[in-house]
Amino acid sequence: MIRVLIADDHPIVREGLKQVIARASDMAVAVEATNGQEVLDHIDPDRIDVVVLDFSMPGKSGFDVLKDLRKTHPRLPILILSMHPESELAPRLLRAGASGYMTKESAPAELTGAIRKVHNGGTYVTPALAEKLAQDLAAGRHALPHESLSDREFQVLCMLAAGKSAKEIAQEISLSVKTVRTYRDRIMEKMDVKNDVELTHYAIEHGLLSSRKPMDNGR
Repeated sequence: MIRVLIADDHPIVREGLKQVIARASDMAVAVEATNGQEVLDHIDPDRIDVVVLDFSMPGKSGFDVLKDLRKTHPRLPILILSMHPESELAPRLLRAGASGYMTKESAPAELTGAIRKVHNGGTYVTPALAEKLAQDLAAGRHALPHESLSDREFQVLCMLAAGKSAKEIAQEISLSVKTVRTYRDRIMEKMDVKNDVELTHYAIEHGLLSSRKPMDNGR
């Protein structure tokens, strides 16, 4: 039996995940978490075989939780679940140590297969993403401006482009407003943009904004 920890701050999404997993005879939800700190507090390798982790939760970001888990439990499979387009966010998270990545809109049909794959030591990506990564490698594609950002800078970029203020971002990821503004200045300098409007246009053009589609439980 594959024992799964599911982490998402939305009760309806957690319920949907539980229903999808319950239909599989070889896995069960062992632990639920509503934020990143709860994930870290409830991690027990003797009780959990796979973590299904929402990328965007209050407090500790998906990047932070992923990095913390990789330090303390380097062999624990972690499957990232997100509303963000896979083509831009997935490669960054896979490099940071994620075992797989899937969008919430694809989760009902693919979740159990993805859990089995990462549990067996594999890496889960969709065929479309695998093809894109192969094409980029073969073409020797030059890095885009946002790919030069650190993980934290990239996170702040996505939140700024989604219309969140420095105060809102600071509250969500437990930073000071001053620190968020410093990140904003660094982002704009690295990406050579002059204001939030240009930043948002860039994010839209390169598919960095969340689709914000709620997860369907498959029924």
